[in-house]
Amino acid sequence: MKDWYRDWFNTPEYLNVYRHRNQSDAHSLVELILKNVTLKSGAKVLDLACGTGRHSIYFAEKGFKVTAIDLSSNLLSAAKSLTERIGLKIQFLERDMRDLNFEKEFDLIVNLFTSFGYFESDSENFSIIKGAYNLLLDKGYFVIDFFNADYIMKNLVPESEEKFLDEIIIQRRRIENGRVVKNILVKQNGTEKNYIESVRLFTSEELKIELVKTGFKIIKCFGDFNGSDFDLNSSQRIIIIAQK
Repeated sequence: MKDWYRDWFNTPEYLNVYRHRNQSDAHSLVELILKNVTLKSGAKVLDLACGTGRHSIYFAEKGFKVTAIDLSSNLLSAAKSLTERIGLKIQFLERDMRDLNFEKEFDLIVNLFTSFGYFESDSENFSIIKGAYNLLLDKGYFVIDFFNADYIMKNLVPESEEKFLDEIIIQRRRIENGRVVKNILVKQNGTEKNYIESVRLFTSEELKIELVKTGFKIIKCFGDFNGSDFDLNSSQRIIIIAQK
């Protein structure tokens, strides 16, 4: 289970399983962020675990200077191809979130679409927050978009099945040792492939406490991409905007 993300994110099946995460969601989240932070024209943005670049692209379209990192060459390739087609300039780098060799130069750092809690130890996971703090300019912003652990624990769907093109995708979910674990079975033309996801169930309070302990000030908390107030029981997500 350790380092599951290195294999899973580099498969074509990953893009199929998460195809429902579309550009519209990314636009809504970026617009929400920009309504609640103050950035100058041409401000520098760092997208941690950018995936296929959905959010990076929209930030770049808004005129910001975007650097985007991800550990998956597969996802970065998709991001670069899309960016080139639409004529945008974004610096995409293949890099681990735990090893950020940048100068302190960013006005906004984002970690979106539950790109957190992958690692085995809390210290490794929280090093992302500390790393972001160190790379931000004074008064810079950090935004984390994570699932609401309290909602997940009460509403976990144990199993789901869907068909996409010639694939049957079966997802089995469980909570184990403080993590939500997902087994993904992809059946295609008589073959089967198995993958796993394992994400630490950090509660909203745990995230807030760590942000404040690191030195951040919590500015806003939302429960969805449309800017609804965060509710511990009903919100599916926790979107925290913090400032250095």
